[in-house]
Amino acid sequence: MFRLDADAALLQPIQVGDTAATNRLFMAPLTRSRADADGTPSPLAAEYYAQRASAGIIISEATAIAETANGAYMNTPGIYTDRHQAGWAEIADAVHTAGGKMFVQLWHVGRLAHPEISGAESVAPSAIAADMLSHTPTGKKPLETPRALRTDELPGIVDQFRAAARRAIDAGMDGVEIHAANGYLLHQFQSDVINQRTDAYGGSPENRARLTVEVVEAVVAEIGAGRVGVRISPGNRAGDMHENDTVSVYEALLNRIAPLNIAYLHLLIDPSAHTFGVIRALWPGTFVLNTGRNTGTDFSQLESYAEWGAISAAAVGRTYLANPDLIDRLILGAELNEPDVATFYAPGPVGYIDYPTLAEVAEPKSA
Repeated sequence: MFRLDADAALLQPIQVGDTAATNRLFMAPLTRSRADADGTPSPLAAEYYAQRASAGIIISEATAIAETANGAYMNTPGIYTDRHQAGWAEIADAVHTAGGKMFVQLWHVGRLAHPEISGAESVAPSAIAADMLSHTPTGKKPLETPRALRTDELPGIVDQFRAAARRAIDAGMDGVEIHAANGYLLHQFQSDVINQRTDAYGGSPENRARLTVEVVEAVVAEIGAGRVGVRISPGNRAGDMHENDTVSVYEALLNRIAPLNIAYLHLLIDPSAHTFGVIRALWPGTFVLNTGRNTGTDFSQLESYAEWGAISAAAVGRTYLANPDLIDRLILGAELNEPDVATFYAPGPVGYIDYPTLAEVAEPKSA
């Protein structure tokens, strides 16, 4: 098993904007589909996240900024009502009591919403449907063709991100991550394939980056740059995403937001891709890498990147899901729990809060 020495780069503390992280292994956002039907985080969520408080920073599951922003999956959380905010406050308190730090990831799913889940029509930069099936309450169904957003509607979406960020901070969270990746609305606007607009939000790289820039600027103005992260995934095909341009639009985006001095940039990419080096060279601040591997994480590779200074921190998903005490296991070189794929999106505690820690495994069984 891989073991991290006490002086390993990934185990060193780091200042991330306004947040002092005790190490550089962050928990990546993971949709778990366990929220209540109205989008309130379930009572189990506080325990789930608190169990993983040894992560340098926990980045929450993607969380809707408005009712119409949801709808890609059933039972995903929101942060646009007082009840939602109260639920997130319980999570923030539990994580902080356990010694952890946490950001809430904010999303609008755009064309990946299904009306049977969201209760509203899906919207997107252009009326181009994603070639995908959605798991609706009445079974799998094709996604519908979205309505192209009017230009005068976009300030309202910017304001929804701003208001959601305010709620997250008022709930006691350390910050927010703006989800501009994985085929969701902001990523859709950035695409030169999905975005066929002819107004100020389409066409040139600067125009396609505009909505994300405006969201980041609004959220920074509301809660402060040191509490804001941004996630991007150039070339990622999730959500039936297509991009021919995986460089110039991100150059336009990063050139606009870098001077804001936000807490971090979170890049989801295969580090062997050419785009990784291009994006890394464009970003002067804290740089978080998520390799996005479904079959496991190469901690040796991540440690090497951290030692070289190629990354500031690494975001790890499924391995954290299955190993609440991941840091302890890596220090000891202990065996890692395997994630149970069948329970990723299932309701209830199984595969959610019942992964054993080393201490629990070592406890003697009662007679």
